[in-house]
Amino acid sequence: MRQIDTIPELAGLLTDADHVDVRGIESEASLREFVAAALGWRPAWLRALFRARAVLARALRLRDPDVPLGTPPGPAEISFTPGDPAAFFTVTHGAEDRYLALAATDTHLTGRLIFTTAPAGGRSRYELATVVKYHRWTGPLYFTVIRPFHHLIVAGMTRAGARTREKRPS
Repeated sequence: MRQIDTIPELAGLLTDADHVDVRGIESEASLREFVAAALGWRPAWLRALFRARAVLARALRLRDPDVPLGTPPGPAEISFTPGDPAAFFTVTHGAEDRYLALAATDTHLTGRLIFTTAPAGGRSRYELATVVKYHRWTGPLYFTVIRPFHHLIVAGMTRAGARTREKRPS
């Protein structure tokens, strides 16, 4: 069973979703470390994809065609308070060491990233869920174009989050 399905506070985020996928991994990182590393994962090819996305976003007349990358947040900067920013997302739900739900809304869709964690034999089991809700006809069109890259990006974010503590010297 997916962790997101076991957290009552997050149940409403899945209602009427048009797309849900979940990636899981184990790590020794804290939830703050995992989220900061996942949101901070920005290889050159991903930054190039964001520039290409801006062209598509302008063609579809999206409100926010450019993704403001800014400086990646550090673990201490990760907030669990609804309304606070997290990269180009906004915190919608959070409970320290349990879950963090982020959302980004535009005219075409609302995209959510939901990070959950649970103990796993001395380590933690993390799941990164993507939840998408379309708002108009441009939502499914947009998501169909980006979907192949979306899977690569979420997989990379998940691996980056898990590696965070393993890079540190003992």
